[in-house]
Amino acid sequence: MSRRPPTIADLRALKGKRQLTMLRYETLDEARAAEAAEIDIASVPPDLVAHPDYRHAAPGVFSMTGLDHRAAGTADDYLRFAGKMLEAGADALYCSASLKTVAYLAREHIPVVGHVGLVPSRAGWTGGFRAVGKTAQSAIAIYQECRAYQDAGAIAVEIEVVPSEVASAISSRLDLLLWSMGAGAGCDAQYLFADDILGQTRGHVPRHAKVYRNFAAEYDRLQAERVAAFSEFRADVESGAFPEDRHILRMDPDELDTFMEGIGA
Repeated sequence: MSRRPPTIADLRALKGKRQLTMLRYETLDEARAAEAAEIDIASVPPDLVAHPDYRHAAPGVFSMTGLDHRAAGTADDYLRFAGKMLEAGADALYCSASLKTVAYLAREHIPVVGHVGLVPSRAGWTGGFRAVGKTAQSAIAIYQECRAYQDAGAIAVEIEVVPSEVASAISSRLDLLLWSMGAGAGCDAQYLFADDILGQTRGHVPRHAKVYRNFAAEYDRLQAERVAAFSEFRADVESGAFPEDRHILRMDPDELDTFMEGIGA
């Protein structure tokens, strides 16, 4: 019997009771693995959540999707997009736009997830790709932003690369769900990228990430095997070793004689 995804009410009821697990993944194979591992929440690209096989692959994963606000358009565009995604099988919509847009969507009963702390689309405003909330003043600003998201009707926020003490204090004071990416265990869910967990990230791995496997090495090994196989094929063609008799069809001798006569050979 397949799982069903938790409802928003289910997630809220679990606040303060246990840590949930959350992944960012981008393929059906990863979705199937998340389902088999009983992952609770996922951030999923729009084209994946809209794939006809997605809900068969991950029936029990609460699945959020979204667009960067710089590409999404107006609040009405967001609303149309959200409706399309929810119809396709999404459970919530990530929205990095203004609180006005968040409130607009929430009034239309769209489950909205915001983003505070290190927000990639707004990193230039907070000093680049670095921790946010390390001073009392900036930590208070994050608390106020989380409260504003709650007041606007958001169901949750991703809280990214914020001191754990700050995130814990905020989480304990708000009904809003906090999904932690590098913000400690005092939130409601721990969020990592599948690429980091699987060791697929090339180059810098974020400090908050933990690598559990080394898929990059396996991909390198498979690529070397791919090149070797292609090279052996080329060499066989050049030497005449391919095709062998077992790789080709032979005509009945009588039919062959008739064919040759027919073409004037």
